[in-house]
Amino acid sequence: MTPDSLTRPVALITGASAGLGLALAHGLAERGWALVINARGAEALKNAADALAGQTDVVPVAGDITDPEHRADLVDAVGELGRLDLLVNNASYLGPSPLQRLGAADLEELRRVYEVDVIAPIALTQAFLPELTAAAGIVLNISSDAAVEAYEGWGGYGSAKAALDHASAVLAAEHPELAVYAVDPGDLRTAMHQAAFPGEDISDRPQPAVVVPAFLRLLDSRPASGRYRAAEFAQAVAS
Repeated sequence: MTPDSLTRPVALITGASAGLGLALAHGLAERGWALVINARGAEALKNAADALAGQTDVVPVAGDITDPEHRADLVDAVGELGRLDLLVNNASYLGPSPLQRLGAADLEELRRVYEVDVIAPIALTQAFLPELTAAAGIVLNISSDAAVEAYEGWGGYGSAKAALDHASAVLAAEHPELAVYAVDPGDLRTAMHQAAFPGEDISDRPQPAVVVPAFLRLLDSRPASGRYRAAEFAQAVAS
């Protein structure tokens, strides 16, 4: 660690080996944030950490966020950096591809969606409340338009994100010293979005890096806790 590691802001980003999580990691690293990054795939996470290492202090911790022992490992990793200013609950599980209609959904898969998309973010927030409170920090939960719109086949993922939205609002009410956001990034060109549309061309969707300035604007402006769309802050960036 560098000598200033205890004074630099620190973020924990889940699902940070690719897609939006990795793009956010690069955006924060360019601003001098120290990072703890998580993903299930150890090799992909190591590659992500190697790419970030030239910019900032980064601690990769591979594992499944639904596993309590892994979450304890993340607590230990954050402890190495001495503080936590931002928790980004980005890791998500869509469910089987192709998507299943809710009336015929595999219930074990549905439980997995809720474990990853709802229970694990709440558990991580619980685990890091002391550090986040000490820093008057930010919890950033990645949502989706499927949380508020009824799309055929998206019932499991959409209802889980709706539950995460509401959990975010309750956490904000219970912990006014924190900023708690549920943010819909919009459709992006990611592996998960491709899995939702197998065999289709999604090249018209923007790359995740396109929305990073909007997320940084959100962090800079620190509006009231609530649910937002990244596009609202993208307009502010452009203006």
